[in-house]
Amino acid sequence: MVDFKVAECYKIGDLLRLMELLRSPEGCPWDRAQTHRSIRDNMLEEAYEAADAIDRGDMDNLKEELGDVLFQTVFHSALAQEAGAFTFDDVVDGVCRKLVFRHPHVFGTEDAEDGPQALSVWDARKREEKGQRTAADTLDSVARALPALTRASKLQSKAAKAGFDWKDAAPALDKLREELGELERAIAEGSNIEEELGDLLFAAVKVGRFTQVDGETALQRACEKFIRRFRRVEELAGGPLDQLDVPALEELWSRAKREA
Repeated sequence: MVDFKVAECYKIGDLLRLMELLRSPEGCPWDRAQTHRSIRDNMLEEAYEAADAIDRGDMDNLKEELGDVLFQTVFHSALAQEAGAFTFDDVVDGVCRKLVFRHPHVFGTEDAEDGPQALSVWDARKREEKGQRTAADTLDSVARALPALTRASKLQSKAAKAGFDWKDAAPALDKLREELGELERAIAEGSNIEEELGDLLFAAVKVGRFTQVDGETALQRACEKFIRRFRRVEELAGGPLDQLDVPALEELWSRAKREA
């Protein structure tokens, strides 16, 4: 058994000690076997679960999920420390230095009268910190691991800040129709379908930006709506759906749509 004292209330030092023990020869075989790559998806999953708790307004669950996100941070820090790359203290030091540097309107001599000004100062400091000399550099810095719709929106926003954008939604809608036509031709020809579908989705995100609708949120809500209506279709069918033909399924879907 490892030497760890059970407490009524644990602190960050206890979490770091727990991680050390889990990775020790006397600890957990699974934890010892992990790498940055093997637990990469765990970090994403825990972040999404925390976001889900926020969306549902569930503070008890949010507390738990934030703990899971913190544990993933500690886990990756422990792996890095073992490899001689950095420590958890280095992570804390780095984020504190970043916050001070990117808030000169709080810790320095610059001014920011409102949220947009503060964000502008933050962006300028971030570009300086990252050595981003061109607008293309800022686009290239957007994380590729983001959900594609979110990444598309961020890319478009950064391009718009550089002056690369339309003035209103009308040309964005025209572009959406154009991309739909190109997808239809690609399907008819049996080539470039993935590329044209991607262009259509990218154009749809652009329309969402002009109408202040987040594409990721819109699609998530569409997914929830689909689940509700599909559940109702099953209820109306009263039996296996694969026993019904397409016209019958479409009729059931129309009824479900009218109800929900």
